[in-house]
Amino acid sequence: MKFASTRLIVEDIQAMAAFYEQVTEQKAQWLAPVFAEIVTEGAVIALGSAETVLLFKEGSAEPRANRSSIIELRVDDVDAQFERLKDAVNVVHEPKLMPWGNKTAQFRDPEGNLVSLFTPASDAAKDRFGER
Repeated sequence: MKFASTRLIVEDIQAMAAFYEQVTEQKAQWLAPVFAEIVTEGAVIALGSAETVLLFKEGSAEPRANRSSIIELRVDDVDAQFERLKDAVNVVHEPKLMPWGNKTAQFRDPEGNLVSLFTPASDAAKDRFGER
């Protein structure tokens, strides 16, 4: 089994695609007018408009309802990325060191999903990500 993507069901797919293009500095790949993917080196953020839910089962997902998942993006320099984005995003917290060794900053996307940028900071975290 191979992890393929995290899909967000969204109200405004154009705004969400533009947001994730800005954050990831990757252009969205539009596979249909109601579906786009932001392909990064490690994972894919898939965006499906709310109307795509009907292709699965009505009511099985809804936009703006997530309060438990965090989209995490590993970056080379969380401080530099935070400086680049801080005036364009809804900041939850500035970069700080977490107990598991990552330096992390968090913000919300336009539909309220929590997004975390992190850089392995401790020796153990760097070892975990093969960065030492």
